[in-house]
Amino acid sequence: MIRFFRSGNPLTVLLLFIYTLLVKFYYLLHPSLYQADGSEGLLYNALTGWLEGIVGKSPFFFTSLVLLLQFLQALLLTRTINNHRLFAKDTYLPAMSFLLFTSLLEGWNVFSPALIVNTIMLWIFASISDLYMRSSARDVAFNIGFALGICGLFYFPAILFVLLLFLSLLIMRSFRLAEWIIGLLGLFCPFYLLGTYLFLTDKWDLIYEMPRIGFHLPMITDYKVWGALIANVLFFAVGWLLLQRTFKKMLIQGRKIWATVVVYVLVAMFVPFFSEHFSPNYWVLVVLPISMFVGNVFWSITNNGIASAIHILVLAYVIVMQYFSH
Repeated sequence: MIRFFRSGNPLTVLLLFIYTLLVKFYYLLHPSLYQADGSEGLLYNALTGWLEGIVGKSPFFFTSLVLLLQFLQALLLTRTINNHRLFAKDTYLPAMSFLLFTSLLEGWNVFSPALIVNTIMLWIFASISDLYMRSSARDVAFNIGFALGICGLFYFPAILFVLLLFLSLLIMRSFRLAEWIIGLLGLFCPFYLLGTYLFLTDKWDLIYEMPRIGFHLPMITDYKVWGALIANVLFFAVGWLLLQRTFKKMLIQGRKIWATVVVYVLVAMFVPFFSEHFSPNYWVLVVLPISMFVGNVFWSITNNGIASAIHILVLAYVIVMQYFSH
């Protein structure tokens, strides 16, 4: 199966959809309603309330929506990777890796603020990848900041991704203070517009319902969470080490983009610790960038037999955790 995803053939999209149903069929059999633990933002509450008004409290609908969004996220990630030639040839391995590794934990397949943030972050990552080729990045910095502000209205700790914006500007371009300031203005803009709307509609009391940033160092006792985290960290480390074999042969833009992906991973890893109510479910934010390194592991192993054996091992772990670990 690895050799099919290694190809960049557009027909692989159909196989990818079938693969999505395979690795996530358990969640369709045991659907879950959307996540609401107190860390969600006003836009998320408005969105879930609107959807609930249309379909009611339908776990199957919300789980199906999760699977559809993750499939689309996998395709968008692949498009950005292939457009910037981050691998030697077009490939769907990162998309496969994303779908596989998001299946490691049931909480990563529940409709949540992090799912919405991941969708927006794909556009942000694509915009960051274009920074190197631009003579001026003020408009891009503002747009990225604005998108991060929207993320904050779905999941407030996501505003910490502004660190990704600033560090990406340092990596991709020479330092220009104006771009940093404009990025910050973009970040605050959605909150200003929301505040204006609430004031004009006499709903200012809703502003007090916005979650706050806290900091937690939780004691994680769930072995499934540990298993998912260890798998992600292990493949991230191996993928980064294997990347070094071809890193110097890449174009400068490619090397800089991979460096920003490392920053993306590190920032996303720490974001959930600043939730008002900590939940391992928010670590799905880090699976998105890590899936690029997982894809590089499968890409770098040229022996299809060995690559397929590693894939089957991870897939078997996913199935055991889904069906036989209750």
